[in-house]
Amino acid sequence: MVESFMNAVIAVAGDPISLFLIFLGTGIGIVFGAVPGLTATVAIAMMLPVTFNMSATLGISTLVSLYIGGISGGLISAILLNMPGTPSSIATCFDGRPLALKGQAGKAIGVGIVFSFLGTMFGIAAMIFVAPWLASLTLKFGAWEYFAVSFFSLTLIASLSGKNIIKGIMTAVLGMMFATVGMAPIDGVERFTFGNVELTSGFAMLSVLVGLYAISEVMKTAGTVLRSEDYTATEFHIKGFGFTFKEFVSQLGNALRSALIGLGIGILPGIGGGTSNILAYSVAKDQSKYPEKFGTGIIDGVVASETANNATIGGAMIPLLTLGIPGDTVTAMLLGGFVLHGIQPGPLLFENNGDVVYGVFVAMIISSIFMLIWAFGAMRVFIKVLKVPKNYLFPLIIVLCTLGAYAMNNRLFDAISMVAFGVLGFVLERLHYPLPPFILGFVLCGTFETNLRRGLQFDNGSFLGLFNHPIAAAFFVAGVISFILSLKRLRTSKAA
Repeated sequence: MVESFMNAVIAVAGDPISLFLIFLGTGIGIVFGAVPGLTATVAIAMMLPVTFNMSATLGISTLVSLYIGGISGGLISAILLNMPGTPSSIATCFDGRPLALKGQAGKAIGVGIVFSFLGTMFGIAAMIFVAPWLASLTLKFGAWEYFAVSFFSLTLIASLSGKNIIKGIMTAVLGMMFATVGMAPIDGVERFTFGNVELTSGFAMLSVLVGLYAISEVMKTAGTVLRSEDYTATEFHIKGFGFTFKEFVSQLGNALRSALIGLGIGILPGIGGGTSNILAYSVAKDQSKYPEKFGTGIIDGVVASETANNATIGGAMIPLLTLGIPGDTVTAMLLGGFVLHGIQPGPLLFENNGDVVYGVFVAMIISSIFMLIWAFGAMRVFIKVLKVPKNYLFPLIIVLCTLGAYAMNNRLFDAISMVAFGVLGFVLERLHYPLPPFILGFVLCGTFETNLRRGLQFDNGSFLGLFNHPIAAAFFVAGVISFILSLKRLRTSKAA
């Protein structure tokens, strides 16, 4: 492992083009994270086609740098505008904005940047040491194990759809329905094509991802914000990191607890930083000696939110790399990036493409350092980007997304389906149907169906064969319990 890692350091850090693309990707990611409505997911969706002709290591390294920059950039608009650039920075508004209104915006931003960096490094370290071990364990996985893990992931998504549990389940099922269009796995039967030749290949993952997140986000934001005058950023001054060493030391316990929460939430498929930052903030408030000060402008809340959401990055990468299951919507995009470059995440990833994996590890570490440089060095530039009129920005995004979707397979159908999924995503959000269950249902459906059918074939059509595999049985039982608990929570919410 050490030798492979050192070779990756030489390959990535010693390549000027690689360093430049990681540096540029981190900066672009911060901009997308800082502009409300343009998240890390949208940034990766737009850049996927751009990386098509790159090597696997270079292309995926560029995408993960966008991921790190996008999650980190959300704190800028959260503190200066009280508008979180990403869902991962919602809780940052709670104390970051009051600090800014007290004239301490520089302090709030400095705290957010430094602890974002520490949270990212914590998550990466955990990923480096946990992922290879977990991958060696999952080498023992067969059809039933993969089916059970997919089943558990799907029930977890449904049970964690906020207050709209039924809508979350319906959206996940809808995503799985779209995933079944085309040729069936194993036997190759045509399904739901209605005689249309274009549908025999199913819907391209890139078209679905870009449509649901980039196009729908543009439609949603364009309906509410089109003028730069809608933004009025707070002026700020910052000296050094913006806070004292004593304040830094006092927050180490809070940061460690929040990082562990972020890591754990990231590993659970389908949740992500949008949940981890709020949960970490709530726990920090509960454990604080002065909970009444939360929400009035203290650094404790900013530390909890930003450490947790960035630690989630490394956590969300673990199931992606070892099981091929995205931990959140951004890693669902990264899954598309791996597939785009002919790499299948899963237990064999470390054996078949170890050089790519360790290259990605190194790229994430370098990107974290570049994030510090970008965030402190170009802060005022990012604030100006917040004021770019959206009626100039959004048409450019739509054109780039359309070109990217078409260029993948040189099919106009992919561009049309991208727009159709964008409209679908917009309608679902307007009706308060959560999008994460849809995309994760779409991504997981292939693994779920293929391995269920293989397992049944191996055991002569008997589903009970699953219980001859301890790991599979454990995941299946956990999935059933998760589903029952979600139904119980639904019943309790209705009673209330």
